[in-house]
Amino acid sequence: MSGPAARRLLGDRFEERTLRCIRCGLCLDACPTFRLTGNEADSPRGRIRLMRDAAGAEMAPEAPAAGHLDACLGCRACEAVCPSGVEYGPAIEEFRGAAEEAGWRPALQRVARHGLLEALTRPRVLLAMLRVARALPGGCARLPSWVARPLVDERGVPVVLPATPSRLRIGRLAERSEARTVRRATVGILEGCVMRVLFPETNEATVRVLQRAGCDVIAPPRAGCCGALDAHAGRLDAARRKARALIDAFGPYSLDAIVVNSAGCGSAMKAYGELLGDDASYAGPARSFAAKVRDVSEFLSDLDAPLSGGRFDAVVAYHDACHLAHAQGIVAAPRRLLAGVPGLRLVDLPESDTCCGSAGIYNLTHPRTAGRLLERKVDAIVATGAGVVAAGNPGCVAWIREGVRRRGLRIRVLHPVEILDEAARD
Repeated sequence: MSGPAARRLLGDRFEERTLRCIRCGLCLDACPTFRLTGNEADSPRGRIRLMRDAAGAEMAPEAPAAGHLDACLGCRACEAVCPSGVEYGPAIEEFRGAAEEAGWRPALQRVARHGLLEALTRPRVLLAMLRVARALPGGCARLPSWVARPLVDERGVPVVLPATPSRLRIGRLAERSEARTVRRATVGILEGCVMRVLFPETNEATVRVLQRAGCDVIAPPRAGCCGALDAHAGRLDAARRKARALIDAFGPYSLDAIVVNSAGCGSAMKAYGELLGDDASYAGPARSFAAKVRDVSEFLSDLDAPLSGGRFDAVVAYHDACHLAHAQGIVAAPRRLLAGVPGLRLVDLPESDTCCGSAGIYNLTHPRTAGRLLERKVDAIVATGAGVVAAGNPGCVAWIREGVRRRGLRIRVLHPVEILDEAARD
């Protein structure tokens, strides 16, 4: 990225965010990639220096720094421990957006990642790809090498796909599902894109739990992708386009809240006010929309409604999804909900807020690092003796399920609402 290009594409907000870093080093131990490599360039403060160097034209586009910046998971664990309030997540997303515009990546890699993100965020395309993959030798276990080659930053490692459902389908929720008890609220629900293909049962369980809590649930039929994966990868124009479309899809409904069961989606949607802050037509609606977005655990915990008349007899370990714990600051609510289920014994998971390695498409682009983080996560799970792991993000659920499957372990990996739903139907 040249100096003029960087200065044109990176604005005052990037400058302000990165200048807050006082290089104290408290972020180092919180950063999963620094823990693995011990390399300063793989730490938040090191990456801030690399980004600022690039913006100041002190680094050529082909410099190895690009690899260190791409190797960031975007987990935002550093933000939770930073005494200076550095907004690292938004800063690296803005930088990645500038890098995309300035042509940092090789053309083939840029096209491959664009194609992957478009496929993942279009349920019909994703479903077709998974069906084709399942028909190939080896099924859905690995990405073919000719597909993986332009995507992968870490060479010589097979790209193992997260676990996929035995039955592939596109889930469809009813536009309106009535409360099953005294009505307390009318809420919207995001069906999502990947969620509709890989986790339709989680969406269905979420609706049932909300209904039992006294909510009318609205699933706008025109609602599509929230843009989270695009924003994480630096495709900010695509993220803005999808954010506008989602705001429009929910616009006709009068809602007390917009409930989200995917931590990554919820984090992105809560940031719509900033993402569309320079859009004269959408800045106001985006702020209003973002103010209504609530993670399902956050919403149910605050609603304080009866959720279960049955039991869930199991030892459960809770994994903190990065974009729930770090980006949204939601740690206590899901634990409070789970602890309130009769028969459930909640146990502490060591390093519960350390990334599992899923991180959007990270497990496809950085299979070695993602695999090492997954092994570390499964080791921690096994140490608890839990028979069930709960996580509030679909990427985490799919990736941890893959880690459990590889080890041949009889451990269930569920979203917290699935546990609440099972307990209620006991």
